[in-house]
Amino acid sequence: MSIEHELKIADELDLKQPQVEAVARLLEDGATVPFIARYRKEATGTLDEVAIIKIRDRLEQLKELDKRRESILESLKERELLTGDLQEKIMNALTMSELEDIYLPFKPKRRTRATMAKEKGLEPLADLIWEQPARTDPVAEAEKYIDMEKGVESVEDALSGARDIIAEKINEDQAAREAMRAFFMEKSVFQSNIVKGKETEGAKYKDYFEWSEPVTGAPSHRVLAMRRGEKEGFITMKVTPPQDEALKILEGLFVKGESPASQQVLEAAHDCYRRLLSMSMETEVR
Repeated sequence: MSIEHELKIADELDLKQPQVEAVARLLEDGATVPFIARYRKEATGTLDEVAIIKIRDRLEQLKELDKRRESILESLKERELLTGDLQEKIMNALTMSELEDIYLPFKPKRRTRATMAKEKGLEPLADLIWEQPARTDPVAEAEKYIDMEKGVESVEDALSGARDIIAEKINEDQAAREAMRAFFMEKSVFQSNIVKGKETEGAKYKDYFEWSEPVTGAPSHRVLAMRRGEKEGFITMKVTPPQDEALKILEGLFVKGESPASQQVLEAAHDCYRRLLSMSMETEVR
């Protein structure tokens, strides 16, 4: 464990660096948390089990973060995508979520609606709409991209493809993901319901046949019970924040006015939330 990591953990947990160093060394030597707390008080400065567990868990997180950081840097180097600015952002990422958000726009992708739209030559249209110039008529601009051979058979085909590109752009925006992540953690609720016809077979999960609870206050044993019931096929489980509030966050970040182009961006932002961001954030909350 590097001195930088030890200093970071000490700062985060309001401890002294030698305390963190001592715990790290003892853990590496195979000592257990109870053993360290009981028999190595002189080395750790009388840290209790709670503090030692926090150090242990953060050490593991930082190790995993470093491994992922190294893997991402190698992938970007191999594909000749690594710039000085991008490398600095990656090296400064403090959490796995932040690191993955930075990498997301550069991550090798399966074919998405956005990539198919780009293949049809619609990226310049999306870029124009994204800028939201007040006097631009998206319909008139979209007419220029109608191409039967490429599968763009109408103005709506062109606009739909442009919105797909914009939706993916919003989904990959680091600020948007950070704002949505915080919103989901603060405002979401766990909702579970019985799968129709499973009432008798899934009776042991009867407490969760129709259950709702804020994410912020849900104890781990209830979350684990809901997930087990979902895995066994007796209940469904969702993570749902107020959708209107979520959409307002994206509108505030990306919609610049009320022009026709802005309306296209608004529609793309709503599609991004429903089809991409909400699913991604639900997975993170889980």
